[in-house]
Parts: sequence; C-alpha cells; structure tokens
Amino acid sequence: MAGWQQLYWDNQLVAQQAASAEQDAHHSHQFELQNGDKKILCQLKVELDWQPFALSFELLIDGELISSEQRNTQDIERQTPVIKPITRDKISLVGMGSLALKLFKSAKVIKVVFAAASVAAYSWLFSIEFALALIACLVIHEYGHIRAMQYFNMPTKGIYLIPFVGGLALSDSKINTRWQDVVISIMGPTFGMLLSLVAMIVYWITDLPFFAALASLNALLNLFNLLPILPLDGGHILKSISFSFNSITGIVLCAIAAAGGIYLCFIFNLSLLAIMLLIGSVEILFEWRARHNSHLLPLDRYGQIFSILWYFATVAILLAIIFGVASSGDPIMSMPLQVLGS
Repeated sequence: MAGWQQLYWDNQLVAQQAASAEQDAHHSHQFELQNGDKKILCQLKVELDWQPFALSFELLIDGELISSEQRNTQDIERQTPVIKPITRDKISLVGMGSLALKLFKSAKVIKVVFAAASVAAYSWLFSIEFALALIACLVIHEYGHIRAMQYFNMPTKGIYLIPFVGGLALSDSKINTRWQDVVISIMGPTFGMLLSLVAMIVYWITDLPFFAALASLNALLNLFNLLPILPLDGGHILKSISFSFNSITGIVLCAIAAAGGIYLCFIFNLSLLAIMLLIGSVEILFEWRARHNSHLLPLDRYGQIFSILWYFATVAILLAIIFGVASSGDPIMSMPLQVLGS
C-alpha cells in the first residue's frame, strides 16, 4: 500500500482508488494474476478509520480467504516503511552526496573532525568564545532531535557538526507517521528554546550581557529553523500538518493561518520573517495535491490541533526572547531583531 489508494504487487501497480474526504471506510481492490493459462482473481478488502486510526484488511484468492490482519497507530510506528518504487535514470548529484554521507557517517572519527573544523571555522570568523557558544546551541538543538528519535525507538547515529552549515542528527530508521515527523522535527527547536530560557534566567541572576546575547542568538537560530521551508524543521512540521488535512476546508484554514502570520510579521516589522514565511507557504501549497503519494500515516484531528499549538507556542516564545533582549537598547543585543526586520 502506498498511502491508502494504490496497491502494488511485485513493485507493479495493480489496483488504484482515488483518495477523497467523502470515501467510505469500506473499499475493495480487485486485480488478476496470470499463472500459465490460468487467471487468478485477487481481492483485497479494506476497512479504514482515521480517528482513531484503525486498519483491517482481508486477502481473498478466487473467493477464498487467504490472510487477514489489523493495524493501529502503534503498529504503523513500529513497522519498516515500504515506499513505492521510484525509477531514476539520470545520475543525481543529491543522491551521490547522500551516498557519500552514508559512507562517511559510519566512522566515529568523522564526528570529531567535523566538530573540530566547526570550532576552528567559527573561531576564525568571530572568536573562540562565540564559536563555543554557537557549538553549544547547535548541539542542544540536535540533541532534541536525538531524544525524539529515541522516544520512537529509532536507532541513531549521533550528531554531526558541519562547518558553515550547522548540525545533523542522523538515524538508521525511516519514519512511518506524520506524528513522528512533527515530534522529531519540533523537538530540536524546543530544546533550543529551553536553552534560551535558561540563558535568560542566568542573565537575570548575574546581569552578565553574554548570557542575554546567547539567549537572543540561540532564539534567532531556532526561529529560522522553524520557517516553513524544506529541509528546515518548520518545513517538515507544517508539511505534515497541512498534508494531514483531507479536505479543501483544511487547506483553506492553513492558508488563512499563513496569511495571518505574514500580516503579523509585517505589523511587528519582521520583514525577513514575513517573506520567508510567504515563500515556504507557497511551496507547501503547491505540493499539497501530491500528499496521498506519501506512505506516512496522517495526523488525526487531535494531532493536528496539538501540533499547531506546539508550533506557534514555540515561535511565540522565541520571538518574545528576541524582543525582550532587544529592549535593553544595546546595539549588539538588538542585532537578532534587526536581522528579522531587514
């Protein structure tokens, strides 16, 4: 099954039903297999409920029941994802880069080399103090992703720091549900937000400007990660939320929310944030029609609401930290806010 409207047999599409919000929970796929001169009639009966998710199916061969099974959300999260085959004739530079990364990531020494290169690069551009602070921000952010992967019992490869790029949290497993995508993506910015809050508390206690600057800079980095642009965390989060809607009403609500966010950004003179939000929203909107081609189990209604609240609460807290630090009047402290308003 690819999504819940296409059936593959030996990597060949044998039956298909269009997905729609009005489709009944009971539906059936029928197809024929050729065995010499004999034709075999196959039928797959499916019963699918989204909230709460429950899938049951029966396989019949020439009218005789051969197999039956039931699945729920927990079963989907634990299974190894099966994605419909994609044939690519041309050489992909992205694919070659991904293969090279897979070859390198098995060696633990690469982590140390990348980390040392990151410290050296940022120290050369700025200072050793700034480099160490930036590395700490990146590590805490990526550790949030790692913790989420471990929550879903996904084996992890650890954190890789890449000079001038940032960090990567790698896993050997693939995700099966939109909920996994949301949690793993948003836990990085959430851990980053917690680091900024701790830095603000230390600043209030010690009155040392360094901690205020750390809180604001870290908030800016995590705020950019929440922009709805792939492959940033925000792109994965909002894509999973919007792609879980199975009606025009859902995508209209997403469009209204995006328009409201853009309007608020302009009201608060966050021009750069507004432009990036517009670009990301348009990108997700163009891809929305292809949402059923994914093997990922969509969010149910409660998952959609919780994910939206979690996302906007994190964005609001990060913005509040940036505005709070900038209110001191120090030009250095207000730099993140100036970046957002550029």
